[in-house]
Amino acid sequence: MSLRQMEYFLTVVEEASFTRAAELLHVTQSALSHQIKALERSVGGALLERMPRGARLTPMGRAFLPHAELAVRSAAQARRAARAAAGAEGGELHVAAVHSIAVGVLPDVFARWRAAHPGVLLHLHEYATTEALEEEVQRGTADLAVGPAPADWPGTVVEVGQEEIVLVVPFDDRFAGRRTVTLPELADRPWVRCAMEPVIDGERFLDWACGHAGFRPRTAVFTEHTSTAVRMAAAGVGVCTAPSHIVGGAVGEDCVVLSPDPPWVRALTVFARVPPTGAAEAFVDLLRETWPLPGAPAAPTGPHEVCGAPAPVSR
Repeated sequence: MSLRQMEYFLTVVEEASFTRAAELLHVTQSALSHQIKALERSVGGALLERMPRGARLTPMGRAFLPHAELAVRSAAQARRAARAAAGAEGGELHVAAVHSIAVGVLPDVFARWRAAHPGVLLHLHEYATTEALEEEVQRGTADLAVGPAPADWPGTVVEVGQEEIVLVVPFDDRFAGRRTVTLPELADRPWVRCAMEPVIDGERFLDWACGHAGFRPRTAVFTEHTSTAVRMAAAGVGVCTAPSHIVGGAVGEDCVVLSPDPPWVRALTVFARVPPTGAAEAFVDLLRETWPLPGAPAAPTGPHEVCGAPAPVSR
C-alpha cells in the first residue's frame, strides 16, 4: 500500500468516476485501475464498485476512506512542516476557524500575514460549529485551528486571547442608554437565534443561560449565521448574542452593544494535532500580537471555566 495509491483512491471517490479521476491525475485509465486493484489486493477486498457510469464505495471502501484521507492529509502537513523548518518561504498554510472568528478576527490577521509572508499561500477552512471544527482538524484538514478552547484535545493548545459575548439591541431600545444588563431584565423580550449557537450541558447556550436566570427565551427568528442575527437585532427583530468582534469588526456598529452582567467571556485558542513550527508558529505569534482587537476585553484576573460555550467569569 502506498500514499500514491491512496491519493488515486480518494480522487476516484471524489470524482465518482475512473475516467474523470484519470484525467485529473494526468494518468491513463488503465494505469489508474492497476493502482486501485493493487491497493485492493493489499487491503484484502474491493474498495470501489465499478459501475457503467461511474464508481461508488463498497462497505470496505467506506471503512477505509477516513483513514486514507487522514494519511494523505498528514503527508501534506508533513511536507509543509518540513519546508517551514528548512526556512522555505514558499508553500501553503491551512488555517481552520469557526465562522465568527473567520469573519470578525482573521481578515486583519491575514492582511498582516500577506504583508510579512507574501510567498506563503493561505487556505481558510470555515466551520459553523466548534464540533465540526475540531473533527476536521483532527482528520488533518488544516495545519492549525482558531476557535474556543477544545475539551480534551489530544494535541497542542495555545491560548491567544479572550472573546467577549455581548448582547445586541437597536438604537431605540429601552436599554440603549446603558452599558450592561442582566438576563432577568430581558425575560419578556423576543430573541434572534443562530444555528451557530454553541451547546453546553446538552442545551443551546441561550436556553442554558436563560434557564439559569429563571426563564425560557422566546425565539422570534432563527438564522444560519451570526452576522445575520446581528443585523436582525439591529433592525429591532429581537435581542441576539454575538462575539464582540463580529459586531464592531465585521457587521458594523449600527446597533447598541450591551455586556451581560455578569459578563460572558471565553478563551480563544490555536490548536493543532502537533506543535506548530515554521510558518504555523509564525502565524500563532502574529495572532497573539494582533489580539486583542480594539474594544476587546482584558484577560480575566482570576480562574474561569474554559469550555465550548461562553461562561460567566469574574474580571
